[in-house]
This record gives sequence, C-alpha cells and structure tokens, in this order.
Amino acid sequence: MSSLLRGEEMCLAQLFLQSGSAYDCINELGELGLVEFRDLNPSVNAFQRKHVSEIKKCEEMERILGYLLREVKKADITLPEGDVNPVAPLPKHVMSIMEQLQRLEVELGEVTRNKEKLQRNLLELTEYTHMLRITRNFVQRSAEREPLQVQYEEFPFLEKDTMMDYSSMQRLGAKLGFISGLIQRVKIEAFERMLWRVCKGYTILSYAEVEDYLEDPDSGEPTKKVVFLISYWGDQIGQKVKKICDCYHCHLYPYPSSNEERNDVVEGLRTRIQDLHTVLHRTEDYLRQVLIKASESVYTWVIQVKKMKAIYYILNLCSFDVTNKCLIAEVWCPVNDIPTLRRALEEGSRKSGATVPSFVNRIPTNDTPPTLIRTNKFTSGFQNIVDAYGVGSYREVNPAPFTIITFPFLFAVMFGDLGHGLIMALFGLWMVLYENNRKLKNTRNEIWNTFFEGRYIILMMGLFSVYTGLIYNDCFSKSLNIFGSGWSVKAMFQVWKESDVRGNRLLSLDPNVTNVFNGPYPLGIDPIWNLATNRLTFLNSYKMKMSVILGIIHMSFGVILSTYNHLHFRKKYNLYLVFLPELLFLLCLFGYLVFMIVYKWLVFSAKDSRDAPSILIHFINMFLMQGDAVQPLYPGQTGLQVFLVVIAVFSVPVLLLGKPVYLYWLHNGSHRLGMYRGYERVRRNSEEELYLMRAHDMEEGSSHSDLSSSGECQTEEFNFADEMLHQAIHTIEYCLGCVSNTASYLRLWALSLAHAQLSEVLWSMVMRVGLRMDTQLGVLFLVPVFGLFAVLTVSILLVMEGLSAFLHALRLHWVEFQNKFYSGTGVKFSPFCFSLLPSSFEQDGLLVEGFAQCTF
Repeated sequence: MSSLLRGEEMCLAQLFLQSGSAYDCINELGELGLVEFRDLNPSVNAFQRKHVSEIKKCEEMERILGYLLREVKKADITLPEGDVNPVAPLPKHVMSIMEQLQRLEVELGEVTRNKEKLQRNLLELTEYTHMLRITRNFVQRSAEREPLQVQYEEFPFLEKDTMMDYSSMQRLGAKLGFISGLIQRVKIEAFERMLWRVCKGYTILSYAEVEDYLEDPDSGEPTKKVVFLISYWGDQIGQKVKKICDCYHCHLYPYPSSNEERNDVVEGLRTRIQDLHTVLHRTEDYLRQVLIKASESVYTWVIQVKKMKAIYYILNLCSFDVTNKCLIAEVWCPVNDIPTLRRALEEGSRKSGATVPSFVNRIPTNDTPPTLIRTNKFTSGFQNIVDAYGVGSYREVNPAPFTIITFPFLFAVMFGDLGHGLIMALFGLWMVLYENNRKLKNTRNEIWNTFFEGRYIILMMGLFSVYTGLIYNDCFSKSLNIFGSGWSVKAMFQVWKESDVRGNRLLSLDPNVTNVFNGPYPLGIDPIWNLATNRLTFLNSYKMKMSVILGIIHMSFGVILSTYNHLHFRKKYNLYLVFLPELLFLLCLFGYLVFMIVYKWLVFSAKDSRDAPSILIHFINMFLMQGDAVQPLYPGQTGLQVFLVVIAVFSVPVLLLGKPVYLYWLHNGSHRLGMYRGYERVRRNSEEELYLMRAHDMEEGSSHSDLSSSGECQTEEFNFADEMLHQAIHTIEYCLGCVSNTASYLRLWALSLAHAQLSEVLWSMVMRVGLRMDTQLGVLFLVPVFGLFAVLTVSILLVMEGLSAFLHALRLHWVEFQNKFYSGTGVKFSPFCFSLLPSSFEQDGLLVEGFAQCTF
C-alpha cells in the first residue's frame, strides 16, 4: 500500500560487470526487469558503438524470421500454443542459429520460386488451352453465329466465303496474319478502340470471355479474362498490333495454321497440364512440410533474437573502465530490490564462469529519479487513469488509491440506476472471470482491448451504480416498493371532501396531517415520489444540494492530501503559508455553504418549511454584507458570516505573499546562517556537514526544491521575481478555481437527471406501448418491443450515457481534485524487461504475446 500511495524509493547504482560475464548478467536483469539503464555514451553515434555488428546480425535474423512468419501465415499453419520463454542464446551459439535460419531461408526461397514458376507455367498452359478452345471457330463460323466478331469493309470477301481459313487466304495471295492471346476484361474496350485508331481499320478483332476465373500472376487474385483473335493486313500493321498488345499487357500465344496442328497442340497441352499438376502438388506438400518444421522453432527463435538484440543494445549503453576489462553501467533501481539485483549479478557471474564476480554500488546524485508505482491487475486500470493526466513526480502522493473509490462513486452518482448498474456489473464480472482467455486477451480490436483492460473499473462502476440506484430508488425509471411507503393516503380523507376528490385531478398530501407521513423510507427515496407530479422539482433540489456537498468534500480532501507532500519533502512552511490559507478560503466560503444546507435539513421540519429562508439568498448576502435584509437562518448568523468573509479575504494575501517573502528572507535575510531545505540550519563554512546531509537526502529521495521543480538543487540562485510570479498564478488559479470547481460539480446533478429522464422516456415510448396491448397478440407483440427496448437501453443508456458519465468523472478527478495536490510532472520508470520490449512481429499481427510479463 505504501508503494501505491507514494511510489517506490529509488536510487542510482553503478554496476561493475566483468567483460566475460556482462552478457549473462544483463540477461538475468532482463528476465527480472528490476533496473532502468542510463546511457553513458550520449556523444557516441549509434553506428560507432562497440556491439554494432552483433546488432546487425540480430536484425538480419529478424528479417529472416519475418520472412518465415509471413510464409507460415500464408500457408495457414498455426503456431504451437503455450507460454514459451527460452533464455537468450550464448554468443557462441549465435552463429549456429544464424546458419540454421539462412539455410532455411535458402531452402524456402528455392522451393517457393519453383512453386511460383510451376504455377506460372500452369497458368500459361491453361490460358493457351482456353485460347485454342475459344478461337477454334472464330474464322470458320458465319457472321450470323458470331455477334461479337467485328468485321470491317476492308475485307468484303470474308462475308461472301464463310468457310475461308488461313490456307485459303494464302492461296489468294493475301498477306493476312493472325495474333491471338488473352487480355483482362476491364481493358478490352480500350484495347479495341486503340486498334481501330492506330491500324486505320486494317484489322479484324474477334473476342469472347473465358467462363472461368484465372489467377493474375502479379497480384495472385482471380480475374476475368477475354480471349481475342486479331486478323491484320500487312507486316507493318502486324508490328503495330504487337506493340499495342505489349502496352496492354496481353498474353500472346501462337495461333495454329490448321485444325490438325490445333488438335496436336491441345493434346500436348493436356498431357503437360496433368504433369504440372502432379509436380505442383508434390512441391506444395514439400513446402508445407518445411514450413511445419520451421513453425515448431520459429517462435523460440523470435524470442531468443529479441532478447539477444536487447542485451547488445544495453551493452552499448555501458562504458569501459581504464583497463578495458570491466564494463560500468548506471541504473535506476528500487531500494528494496537491491538485494535481488545483487543476487542476479551473482547468478550471471556463476553462469558465465567468471572468476571475478560483478557487483553493484549505490552512488549519490542530484538527478530526479523516475517514478515507480507497483500495481496489480486490479489497481493498474485506476493507475492508468491517473497517469493519463501525468506521471507523478518522484515520491509525491499518488491519487490512484483514492481514485479506486471516488472515481466509480462519482460515476455512479451520474449513472444511478439499479437495472443499468446491474447489467454493467455483470458485464465487468464476466470479463474478470474470463480474463485469462487468450481469445479475449489477444485481439486486435482496439475498442475491445480498451474495455478489457478496464474490466475492474467497469465492475466497480457497475457495483457503485447499483448502490446509487438503490439510493435513488430507480430501476429502469421505476421505483421499487421494498419496505413500503412512509406516506398514507387514507389519513387525508379526514381533510378532503367529496367535492375535492371529484373536482380535482391532482391532490396533494400534507405531511402535517396526522398519520399521513409515518417516517422516512428506510433506504433511499420513497417510492411514492415516482407517482408525484412534482417529482422532478423534488429530485432537482435533492441532487443539486448533494452535488455541492460531494464537491466541497472532494476538493477539501484534495487540499488535505497536499499536507503529505509538504511533510514528506520537509517544507513545513508550506503548511502555514500555502495549505492553511487554501483550506481556510475554501471552508470559510463554500464549507459554510455546506453547513447551511445541512443545518436547514436538520432544523426546519414540514411544519415550518414554508418559513425556511433561501440558502442561495443568504449566500449572496454573505458577500454583500447585507445579513439584516432577510430572515436569519439562525441567531448570530450575520456576525459569523462577516467573520468568515474576513478570514477568507485575509487568507488571499497570505497565500499570495507568504511563501515568496519567507523564501526571500530565508535566502537573503540571514547572513551568518545558511538554510537547507527551509528548516535545518548549518554554518556556511561547514561544507563537509552540508555535503553529508545532501548525500543522505539523495538516498532518501527527498532532494527536491519543490513539487513543480523536483530534482533542482537547492544551491541554485533564488529568484524572487520568478517565485512571486509562480505564487501569483497559483493564488489566482486557486481562488477562481474554488468558485468554478464548485460549480463544475453540478454536472453530477445535471447528468443524473438527464440519465433518469432518458430512461423514463425510453420506458414510456417503447415498453409502455407493448404492455398496454390487452389483446391475444399482445404477448407476441411484446417480444419485438422488448428486443427494441433492450437494444436501445444498451446502446443509448449504457454505452453512450456510460461513456458520458465516465468522461465527466474523469474531468472531476483531473481538474477539480488532482490539481489541489498532484503535479504530475514526473518520468515513469521504464525497466529493462524482455517482456516489455516492443516487437514488430506482434505489431504486424504475425505473433501474439506469449511469455511471462514483468510485474510492475
């Protein structure tokens, strides 16, 4: 709990790694994920570091593994499931892995190229077969039986002799040639127009569409193609036709000169296609066997190469000592994990067989450590909400433990409905129960991943909504009469006359009449208010006052939490010069408003409620000093209000000038005594004592000048103008923020009423229509009506309204609550952990996460 409240205490340590055991030590640290390495060679180019060649080898292996994974995915071969976490290979084993991968790449490349070549040959033979089959009668059949054949006036004799073939043309002495092939269907019209324009009509184009889809050799997608036959006049026209065919990427095939030659070619094609099918089938079987064998080890190789590359990257961050026999690394490490770090270095030295062990040494520093807050699967979602605002400064109070309660509660205040909360809680409970399901965890749907990561937040929001739904006594816009209403209509007949009952549509219950009101409802709002016409007016007043009370309590709690920061960073003067004026200003004005609301609830009953003064008028007159203008709420009210206003007004200059003036006197007012961190005085000539104190504070993690500039050394020159400007901005922001933030909490009232009214509208316009049908078809009609009601409830009231309430609760925590004590200007601790390293294979969808996660 202490880690979640304030974060882990961090320290800067030096690792002295022997050259022979450095690789194994870094490997052990990567498995544990304890430390964050610092770059000790910031001026050295990335391509000039010691282990660049090893990293290039790892990148080459990653390229080969990416090729293997793509081929495995293309072949639809599933990788073996299970958590696999192999250790990083030793440097002497890297070459064997490299050779295996290169050999596998060459083998796969050859088999794949042979397969593609066979497929291309098979496609060409198939196209040639279709061409011969379709063009068999292009020249021989009559014009009436070929509507698609285009004939031009340049060859009128073709219309007279319908049985003229190529040999008869030769006998006539005509220099007539033929070009046949296939073209994509989408290009045939443009192809035809181009032939006509270029060849001036000295061509005859005949074409017909192939019934089957043929695979495109370039894209691999099935496409529709058209067989064409071009008859041309003259050699020059033939050259132009061939160039046009090349431009349109036509597949040309030789056209047989006689039927006998055609039959011989078709018979030969049939035999070759059968042989190609046999060879291609065997090639595919062999390729699949190779890929299956590769898939058994590829996942292990991916993890090993990933770890190896990360180790060499970390080694490039280290520097050598003067003897070049020892590597020196600087790391940030949690103080509590120092013993574990030592054991990891000892284990790495033992595995490498080093005679001299590696060791760790803590060093003092003025740098600001990164922030580490340990979380589990329950608290991580709430911590992410806080970190989205900003990572906390080192060792400042973390709002996440309080957000676990306040965030779902404020959400539930705006989303209070028993039925809707129960549905949301069940949805969150389902995700929690099946949180280890791989299909739910390893999806590429970002929206679903967002819901799944926040499953515990959804569960808590649903449970709190059930509670506030009971308080509001609201379930799908209907009230539940569990304990029986405290109001009785029967007693009112002592007052009502028969003419009153018959002549009025609306009658009011008077709680002052005996036995009309028998006491409050045991839990929440009395169900009789669901029938009252002034229900909205009553809930308006109740929820508006409740929102103000919750807002003042929430903001006051944030101001109180700032004391933990002031005490931890040893800035006691902030308690008197910052915290106390802030709290007095808030409570003297808006805390007094809460007091008046509660006082009016407790003192004024139903008998004298008509004489109760308006709290809003009294609050306005409090600032105008006009307390005698209206009836007082209690005796001595005017004097107390003047006193509270005076205290609030005087707290503003204290908040504005107190801290800058005190710090100015602290740095310049005392000539003989030097101040260290505001309350410890040491003599200026006692440099040794001052250094020891600072070194001790560095280890405690408390060497901070302020929350907004933590990590700055106190020896920096004090600038009164900067401090005054900073405090002036803070004072104006806080004083104006108290007013605007209080009004901002009224969103609790507004969204709660909006949710209740939308729920009521949905019930009255959908469900009530189905329930009012009293015929025999009413039950059948109720089924689709209930389905529509369920869909609208989930889509509008649960998803849209839930998202709206979530965003407003988020804003209340970020702006109204956290800015009272939380700066959020820190740097998150990023440990060197193999499981946290990004992988391009996972981003491309070739792999899913499969090995153990570092627990932070």
